[in-house]
Amino acid sequence: MIYSSPKMRYLVVASVSENEVNDCYIAREQGKDDGSLYTLVVIKDHERVKELLEIFRVFTASGDSAEVPLVIDFFANDTGHVLVLPYRTGRPIADFFDGDAFSLRQCEEICTNIILTCISSGLPWPVLYLALSQGKVNLSKENTVYLSYDLDMRGLDSKITESDCATVCAEILLVILSSKRDQKNISYELLSRRAGNRSYTRFTELYRDIQIASTPAEKRKITTKVRSFFYRNADTLFGILFWISLILAVIAIAFLLSNLVVGDIPILRILYNSFKQIGTEKLNK
Repeated sequence: MIYSSPKMRYLVVASVSENEVNDCYIAREQGKDDGSLYTLVVIKDHERVKELLEIFRVFTASGDSAEVPLVIDFFANDTGHVLVLPYRTGRPIADFFDGDAFSLRQCEEICTNIILTCISSGLPWPVLYLALSQGKVNLSKENTVYLSYDLDMRGLDSKITESDCATVCAEILLVILSSKRDQKNISYELLSRRAGNRSYTRFTELYRDIQIASTPAEKRKITTKVRSFFYRNADTLFGILFWISLILAVIAIAFLLSNLVVGDIPILRILYNSFKQIGTEKLNK
């Protein structure tokens, strides 16, 4: 499947989701294979298209740019409009906070990074709200935070404000901080009180509270560091162990077949013969 705009021809390489309002695809530029991928949000509902256009109009009118910075392309096709955004692999942040992989201090630092990512996202509030409420906040292997954009446009609402975004962001932070509720967790206590009253109206208020309530930095025990390292790099380590096991299995099978066919293992004979004589001394006298 190909979607063409005046800027580029997008070749779909994978389907992410489909519903009555919009479909989401992963695509690359046709004729190029440089690894660059895009998220295509194909909006089929004309009312949602009009609402999104109005959201973009208000957003650009209130800023210094005539465009939404994150939008790569936005064009009409036979079925509706295609919104092109960057593609990032999903690693939902909520999947990483069971157990002792992160200290309370690290959780608070990640919470701070989430707030800063929202502030610098370059998205209108209604679109940012979709990303936050649909679990599109991700954690990289380096513990940096980023958004993904395979959005379900059924919840698009032009009336969403920064206050709504800050409130749902606070809920995400509470999920992260709740994994450390058994510790002296002042940041969780503060956020839970304010978020319960929906009293956050700006991201700067969230940022201030996290900074005020954060625990002092402390040195972690070596065992905690080791556990954290293995937890964060589990996929890579298991992959390495798999290939090592596979190589050892192939060698073992080769030795077995050699012994069955020739009644000996040549490589062991080479090693044995090389030690029959050391210098001028013979060991098999």
